[in-house]
Amino acid sequence: MDDLVLQTITRILMPFIQVYGIFVIVNGHLSPGGGFAGGTILGASVILYALTFNVGAAEDLYPDDLAEAVESSSVLIFVLVGLFAILMGANFLTNIGIFPSPETGTLFTGGFVTPLTLAIGVKVASTVITLFTHLFGEKKP
Repeated sequence: MDDLVLQTITRILMPFIQVYGIFVIVNGHLSPGGGFAGGTILGASVILYALTFNVGAAEDLYPDDLAEAVESSSVLIFVLVGLFAILMGANFLTNIGIFPSPETGTLFTGGFVTPLTLAIGVKVASTVITLFTHLFGEKKP
């Protein structure tokens, strides 16, 4: 697609879409949304870019090595947070007894929920982009 208007609008909107996706991920424990919804928004923004600027080769958009590293690191963060709870003498992935009770409704009141939501958001965004590249991308010869 070589539509100058569409490319210009995409360039303008893309940062706002990505900031909104990050906002949904970070505020997931305070409002509806979270890792899945925010990750989907982030993944959709990359797909918008790929469709608008005609990124034909899947390897150009999201190489398989990068996809494996991102998805593996997000799962690793999830496990490390759970193991940290065990090291602190609590159950796997629990907040009880580890974090003090902060003021309700502030940004970092979720304890382990915030890093877990970030890991889920990264995993979902990576999966959405990977699905797109494998379904619609053209592999280089």
